[in-house]
Amino acid sequence: MSSFPTVRLRRLRAQEGSRRMVRETSVHASSLILPVFVDPALRKPQSIPSLPGLTRYPPEGLLPLARRAERAHLGGLLLFGRPLRKDPQGSGAWDEEGSVPRALRSLRSRTRLLLAADVCLCAYTTDGHCGYWRDGGLDNDRSLPSVARVAVSYARAGADWLAPSAMLDGQVQALREALDGSGHSDRAILAYSAKSASAFYDPFREVEGSSPRQGDRKGYQMDYGNAREALREMAMDVEEGADLVMVKPGLPQLDLLARARERFQLPLAVYQVSGEYAMMKDAARAGHLTESRAVPEVLTAFRRAGADVILSYYALEAVEQGWI
Repeated sequence: MSSFPTVRLRRLRAQEGSRRMVRETSVHASSLILPVFVDPALRKPQSIPSLPGLTRYPPEGLLPLARRAERAHLGGLLLFGRPLRKDPQGSGAWDEEGSVPRALRSLRSRTRLLLAADVCLCAYTTDGHCGYWRDGGLDNDRSLPSVARVAVSYARAGADWLAPSAMLDGQVQALREALDGSGHSDRAILAYSAKSASAFYDPFREVEGSSPRQGDRKGYQMDYGNAREALREMAMDVEEGADLVMVKPGLPQLDLLARARERFQLPLAVYQVSGEYAMMKDAARAGHLTESRAVPEVLTAFRRAGADVILSYYALEAVEQGWI
């Protein structure tokens, strides 16, 4: 092959038209899902100080947001709820009149958006863990029927995708069996397969009130230093019936996303979590970066690493502002 000066790679970078024509990776609105917080204690939407630009909504107050998401051609919404009252069992999570089922029913016949629902107990239990906490640890097998019950409740209310995030062994199989057995075999499972015990979840936990009251989640969420184990987690979820698998958080685990893309054929998702979003917002407010340039760069990195679906708190803003 000829080399410089015959070969000049800069030729195709010189004009915007050329750059646009040969761009290898692009982000489309339809690949973005916006996480949304639903709070039954609210009568009207309320801004979230720790996550500038974001809002929590009453269960029946999501339609205006859904309309904006439709106009922006977003892929969908991912709903997170919380209860009016917590209890040791987290029973508010599967309550048919709970925040997420109410929100799903209010939207189901009024929007064409894909509706996904996070399936976990952490915001609903008094101890703040993702399942039943006993003797200083998570009782994995006792927790499985409850998270499956949550998934069925959300499916009945209209969720298209159920997204188990508790990092319980066997949770995908438990959900698949429960969904199929209740007549919801058409509902997909988006598995939080490689979810590490990360420092980047703190703003989310503040919003959801889901921080553990004792202990931590390192015993069931992944060690972020373990890449091979992450691939095993994904493989197990695929075997148990997951329709999509997720890497979470996003930027700290881009290598896992790239490795998963090489190994698995099913769709891959990545979650740009609350701490990642808050860092970029804070840096932008301090004048250290320009969001209109930084946000598309990060979203493109997720796509380039192999993500088919990107869950991001920037999803709607990025499209409405014309950043992607």
